Amino acid sequence: MEDTDQRILSLLAEDGRMSYTDLGRATGLSTSAVHQRVKRLETRGVIKGYGATVDYDALGKPLTAFISVTPIDPAAPDDYPERLRPIPEIESCWSVAGTESYIVKIRVATPADLENLLARVRAEANVATRTTIVLSTAYENRSV
Repeated sequence: MEDTDQRILSLLAEDGRMSYTDLGRATGLSTSAVHQRVKRLETRGVIKGYGATVDYDALGKPLTAFISVTPIDPAAPDDYPERLRPIPEIESCWSVAGTESYIVKIRVATPADLENLLARVRAEANVATRTTIVLSTAYENRSV
């Protein structure tokens, strides 16, 4: 990947709403050249979408946790992501190597909500869980 494309990605990762004009100023390209490069990055799937950085405290969901998921029956079909997809508190789901099969990131309002969520995860997916509660976040979603 060219250095200019890398720079565009870095700028958009910091501010997904940055205009083509501002991207051009920052990279030394014309607005139309930046537009073409961004469209090419989107078409190639390098840029998968744009999103907002959300203040979860302001949304009333200050508690973040990671839940490690281990199948109770290793012979069961590996369809845990699909079983867990309907649970709205789950923000992300990763397949991992190690003792656990998956790790999910969740956000809830209270420890009681976390306790209820854990019961739902265990029931929906027939899994054992191990939970790590986030105390503070030094940084998250760093740019490229």
